[in-house]
Amino acid sequence: MRDEDAKRDLGDTFRRLIAATGPISLMHFMAESNMRYYADKRVIGEGGSAGGDFITAPEISQMFGELIGLWLADMWIRAGRTEPVHYVELGPGRGTLARDASRAMKRYGLAPKMHLVETSPRMRDAQLAAVPDAIQHRDLSTVPMEGPILLVANEFLDALPVRQLIKTVDGWREIMVGVDGLNKFVETPGRQPMDSAVPEARRDDPPGTVIETSPASATVMFEVAGRLASQGGAALFIDYGYTHGRSGSTLQALKDHRKIGVFDAPGDADITAHVDFAQMAQIARSREARVLGTVTQGQWLTRLGINDRAEALSGFAPQHRDALMRARDRLVEPDQMGDLFKVMGLAGPDWPDGAGFAED
Repeated sequence: MRDEDAKRDLGDTFRRLIAATGPISLMHFMAESNMRYYADKRVIGEGGSAGGDFITAPEISQMFGELIGLWLADMWIRAGRTEPVHYVELGPGRGTLARDASRAMKRYGLAPKMHLVETSPRMRDAQLAAVPDAIQHRDLSTVPMEGPILLVANEFLDALPVRQLIKTVDGWREIMVGVDGLNKFVETPGRQPMDSAVPEARRDDPPGTVIETSPASATVMFEVAGRLASQGGAALFIDYGYTHGRSGSTLQALKDHRKIGVFDAPGDADITAHVDFAQMAQIARSREARVLGTVTQGQWLTRLGINDRAEALSGFAPQHRDALMRARDRLVEPDQMGDLFKVMGLAGPDWPDGAGFAED
């Protein structure tokens, strides 16, 4: 099916559903849109003739995946080199990060079973091309329960659907998606009171206040943290987000490397929301996993030695020095990915602290 057909069909499906049953939840709209988008689209790329709507850190430079692999190897070595051990990646994209991390881990004697959790058929094909020995899963339930896990989730939580609640003059309501007189999608407050779903400390917020949560992200974190507590291991969650509570919508849609309206192209654009890392840490602690910390991506990569790695690679290939330094800057500079993206580290109860999370 062509992308334009997919876009039209999903939009028409939503309109028919709304006409028959009334407005649908924003969470439903986002979930269905992203499921179609990741199944049908060539999503990752620099744009132009290369295709793709966005670029991720592993595609910018091999340094990103290599440093993640070194961090995991360091954790495993200091935890006692337990076997069997499993590398697990959620939403592995084209498999680039897994390939680069695996190469780095092997230098230190770590050769875990590679488990890639992915639902998109298009992505699954690309991942096997990059990591031929990978075992693929549709969710975490089929990942082995024996032995520690070394889990990575880069730009995974941001694409999971969010629920938004808005304070109206009549109380808290869920934000729904309806259709206006021009047949365009619009936000509208639901009829069902939602005050009981709002934390008591927030219930008296002024009208117009929006609270955004991600039940799907909370479910993932609950399961991962429980695995760490029972199996041991370590995990890295890397995404754009915030570390202190906030109000307001963070939803955005991206197509061809440009922001568009969230409702403009259902199924044909990447709809994302910022990750609430404070809430994710709270869930992890509730499962008795250790929260090693949450820092900016720029801080974490710098502390792990990305500057030295860039210089070393430049020594091997001086003709690529400028490109290497541009890639490093893109990953760590505050006005690029360095401050917006955060890295949260987790570990099993008996596992050590992780490099990069302590203050300099």
